[in-house]
Amino acid sequence: MRGPSPFWIVKCPDCSGEQPVFSRAATTINCLVCGATLATPTGGLAKLRGERVRVESA
Repeated sequence: MRGPSPFWIVKCPDCSGEQPVFSRAATTINCLVCGATLATPTGGLAKLRGERVRVESA
């Protein structure tokens, strides 16, 4: 059995704000500050538009 998937801290390319994103996101994730798209679902690991700053476990 695998452990839980980690959360990524992603930096927004537009406003430089940081927020946690689940690594296997099932919906599009938007920045809470400016509304820019940070991650899109792919059926596996999310595709990031922003920069992954660090990884945190659940």
